[in-house]
Order: sequence, then structure tokens, then C-alpha cells
Amino acid sequence: MTTASDQKETAATKPAGSAFAPFRYRAFAVLWIATVLSNIGTWMHDVGAGWLMTELAPSPLLVASVQAATTLPIFLFALLAGAIADIVDRRKLLIVINILMGIAAVAMTLLVMAGMMTAPLLLIFTFVMGTGAAFMAPAWQAIVPALVPKTELSPAIALNSMGINISRAIGPALAGFLIVSAGIAYPFLVNAISFLGIIATLAWWRPKADNTGSLPAEHVIGALRIGVRHAVNNMALRATLVRALAFFLFASALWAMLPLIARDVLSGGPSLYGNMLAAVGAGAVAGAFVLPSIKKRLGADRTVMAGTAGIALVLLFFALVPIQAVAVFLSLVAGISWIAVLSSLNVSAQLALPNWVRARGLSVFLTVFFGSMALGSLLWGQIATMYGIPVALVAAALGALVLVPLTRRAKLNQGESVDHTPSMHWPAPVVAADDAPDGPVMVQIRYRVAPENRDRFSDLVGQLASSRKRNGGYQWSLLQDSADPSIFTESWWESSWLDHQRHHERVTGEDQKLQMEIETLQIDGAKPVVTHLVRPSVTSTREAI
Repeated sequence: MTTASDQKETAATKPAGSAFAPFRYRAFAVLWIATVLSNIGTWMHDVGAGWLMTELAPSPLLVASVQAATTLPIFLFALLAGAIADIVDRRKLLIVINILMGIAAVAMTLLVMAGMMTAPLLLIFTFVMGTGAAFMAPAWQAIVPALVPKTELSPAIALNSMGINISRAIGPALAGFLIVSAGIAYPFLVNAISFLGIIATLAWWRPKADNTGSLPAEHVIGALRIGVRHAVNNMALRATLVRALAFFLFASALWAMLPLIARDVLSGGPSLYGNMLAAVGAGAVAGAFVLPSIKKRLGADRTVMAGTAGIALVLLFFALVPIQAVAVFLSLVAGISWIAVLSSLNVSAQLALPNWVRARGLSVFLTVFFGSMALGSLLWGQIATMYGIPVALVAAALGALVLVPLTRRAKLNQGESVDHTPSMHWPAPVVAADDAPDGPVMVQIRYRVAPENRDRFSDLVGQLASSRKRNGGYQWSLLQDSADPSIFTESWWESSWLDHQRHHERVTGEDQKLQMEIETLQIDGAKPVVTHLVRPSVTSTREAI
């Protein structure tokens, strides 16, 4: 099986031969099938929880709180989960989380069967299941590059999205059928059983070890801090996050209000709700087939704009045309629009990240995704409680449309042409002592720049500053010698000598090209002079005294 160490990232993402090419890789195919089956159970759980709340406490705010309880944990815990997923065995982590979620699903099923479930207890269990999903999501997304080569990454992500929506097409309809024919507890029972398949599949999968790094794993707190620092200084990821926030905050009204749309606006029952969710899933599956041609014609940015407009129009029609047959068709349109936006944003986030920080970077994306979904769910639920469901839907639709032109400058897929491959071109730093230096490290680089090159040097070294910060540096500065204006000193800090060694392993081919161009600006072809400043050793300090 292809591993991360075998998949040297190229400067650009080559197009895959087929939208289904990732299925050629056995591990991807088996995990994809197991995930679809597990997600069918998850969607059945979500439908059961949403409908059960309409029976326990039919307040719009409480019904919307079910969606919020599902998504809020990812907002709260995804960053921590991403840090953990980058420093531990992701496969073992996924197995443990799925076992714990399976146990919680069994307990929830027994309570519903015994008639002991209450509205607060339902929200607690929903929050627990959402917490499991929060710790699983970054690791799950981060293993995709270990299943397929980079040339198949984009179709693999699209297939994963399609799989989620295949399960969305099947799970809700099956849940609606079981609720009507067998009872409200049975969707929860099927979900509990579905965890067995994904646990067995993960136990079967044996990825080869990734030996690209020779240094010990980071500690969780340090990994979390550096992951956030990387995300803040990754311009391609930041643009993706802006577009994600502008979409999900308003599109969350679709998921938060759907049970109430089916029950109160359309005067339907669980079968209609299940059919609407199934239509969303079917639309998303259909959208996955046509998405490559749409993105080829429109590009990622305009595809997201079109998908946002589609969701907004669906919300408007739900509010203004309360007809069941029309609502099912609109759900189909919503699915196509949703997959167009979600897949485009996910691919853009993946392309923006090097492998060493992939789970942490994706956890930031997931935090924005689910945080805005949770916040939006509570917002639209409150507006619906105060002013009515149609008003909430219209407000969400108009808000989404207004932000389309306001966010158009945040371009997607900026990382597509970036070479994230570790260049390993930095020489090993010289250390006089036998042991590694203790404490933080200051790195200083001295340049001699010709006067005619100073403007260009300033631009390039500014770009280099972002790279230093993305790879763990902080307190970066650039100073000019007052006595000799041709001399510039770049400096930054690293938390420890070990962190500086990790920085050596993280420098990319893109960084190397930037540094080589800066070198060409030096006077008489001189090389920059690098100095590492560390805390004085105990021995040398005593000798000085």
C-alpha cells in the first residue's frame, strides 16, 4: 500500500485519470465501504434524535439545539484532536474512538427502548457522540493521503464526500421507515451495530510506518501551539477559512430547521423528513458525478459562489412555497449545492497543508466549519422561536447571498501549485557542546544586499517570515545596520533546540526556491551568515564567573 513516505509531493497536483481512480487502492476502497455503512447508521441516529426531540420538546430552539449539540464539540475539541492525530498512531486512535462511540450508542439505544430518554439527556448523548466525532474527524481526513498518491487526492476527497451523501440518501429514508414501522428506538439500534464494521476494518488495515521524520514526537501542548501558529500564517488556508465561515454560518439554517420545515411548515411526518434528507443525499451523490465538469468550467471560486446561491434559493423557496412535492425537489437541489461547496472547500484546505501539520490544519478548518454550523443553528433557532421559521429561512438566505461578493477576494486552491515536499537543504547546525542546548533558540541570518536590490529583498524576506512562523518560529524581525545600510539581520525564536531541528525537517521546496532567490540579491554573490544563539551552559557560566 502507498504510504506517506512513498508519496513525494510535487509542485502541482496532476489531474487524476478518473473520478473513481482511488478505488484501485484496496485500503481506500475497503475503508470507503466501511465508512459508508457506518455513516448510514450515523444519519439514522441524527434523524432519530431530531425527530425524538420534536416529540419530547417541540420548541424550535430545542430542536435546533440537537444540531448544535452535534456540531459544537467539533468546534470545542477539533484543535486538540488535530494535535493528537499528528503525534500518535492515527489508526489506533480511530479504533479507540469508535469503540467508545459504539458503547455510547448502545447505552442510548437502551434508554430509548426503556422509555427513559428525556430532552436534556438526549442533548447530553448527542453532545457525547459529537465529541467522539470531533476527535475522529481530523485523524480520519488526515489518513487520506496515506491511502492514495497525491495525484488521486482530489478525487479521493470527492469520493469521501460522495460516500457521506450516499449514506445520507439511504440513512434518513431508512430511519423514517423504521420510526413509522418499528419505533423511534430502532434507528439508534442500527447506529450502534454499524460501529462494528468500521472497527473491524480499521483493525484489518495495516499501513506501513512513515519514517520520514527522525525526531521524537511533539508534546500535545507544543503541537497545538505550533499548529495554530501555522494556520494563522498559512495564507492559502486562511482564504479557505474565510469562505467556509461565510457559507456555513448561513447554510446551517438548512440542517437546523429541516425537521421543523417538514413538521410545521409542510405539515408532514417522519417519512417526509426522511425523504427530504434522502433527497439531499441523492442530490449530493448526483452532484459528485457532475462536479468535476462544473469545476473545470467554473473553477473552485465560482463553483462555491454558485453552490452558495443554490442553498440560498432553496431556503427562500422553503419559506415562501410550502408544498411537499416542491420541498423534496428543492432538497435535491440543496444536495447538489452542498456537495459543490463542501468538496471545493475541503480540497482547498488539503492542498494548503504539508503532511506534518495536516491533521492540525484540517482541525482548524473543521473548527470553523462546525463552529459556524453550531452558532448558526442556535441563531436561526432563536430567530425562528421569536419571529417564525419562514423569517429565519429568509434571513439566512439573504445573509448568504450578501457575503458572496464580499468574500470573492479570498481565493481558493492557492496551495495547488505550492511544493510542500520537505527539501532538507538546510545543513545541520553546529553545536559545540556534547548535549543539545537547553532552552529557547534565537536564529539570526545576516545578509549583505546591494542598494538596487533592497526593495525586492524586502518583499521576499517578508514572504520568508510567514514560512518561519508556519514552521514554528516566533518573534520574527528584520533589522538594518545603522553603520552599514547594506547589512540586514533577520532573527526569530524557536521554543527549543528540538523544535529548531523539527524546523529543519519542515522546510519545503517552495521555501528553498524563495531562499535561493534571496541569495541572488547579495553583494558579490556572498552567502547569508547563519548564527544560532542559545542559553549559556552551566559550565561556561561558572567559568566566566
